[in-house]
Amino acid sequence: MIDFLATFVIFFAVIDPIGTVPVFLAVTRQHSEKRRRQIAVKSAVVAALVLIVFAIGGEVLLKVMDIPLSSFEIAGGIVLFLFALSMIFGESKPEEEVRLAEQCETAIYPLAVPSIAGPGAMLAAVLLTDNKRFGVLEQAQTLAVMLVVLLIAMILMLLSGRIFRLIGDGGASIISRVMGLILASVAITHILAGIRAEFGI
Repeated sequence: MIDFLATFVIFFAVIDPIGTVPVFLAVTRQHSEKRRRQIAVKSAVVAALVLIVFAIGGEVLLKVMDIPLSSFEIAGGIVLFLFALSMIFGESKPEEEVRLAEQCETAIYPLAVPSIAGPGAMLAAVLLTDNKRFGVLEQAQTLAVMLVVLLIAMILMLLSGRIFRLIGDGGASIISRVMGLILASVAITHILAGIRAEFGI
């Protein structure tokens, strides 16, 4: 039997449903309410699939490819940092191109990956379902807790329309940049943690 509260806290911290809301608002502010709901549901489903795959096969995949967890954490941190920079400084592409990209991929990138299913969440999914430490029942319980946190994230995104109407485009833009700074800090934390684990610092 796992510690449900501790597992919930870990996944809530790494998935960060509350922190996902500003990111969701920032990347969907040009979409209709109906489209935002579709993106919210799709991003949560895609993130769930990604994390389930990592929970089930992530450890095996990394071992087969001879990739240590520390290297995975460093790489994930770099990807998250690059995304954070785009939030801080804004996109350099023409608005029409950005809009087309968002209509096709917003639910997947950046929402599902790396905002919801980020490197920290992937790493937690792998570590908390370690085949050497946890049995099948405990792994199933861990996945159930993870799905509950993802459900919370989806619900908050579905309710974000009311928040958007309250803060407007300007508010969403400000929040996007502030969240970019926070995400950049989280990314650096992942990179440093990976470096410490790799070199035993």
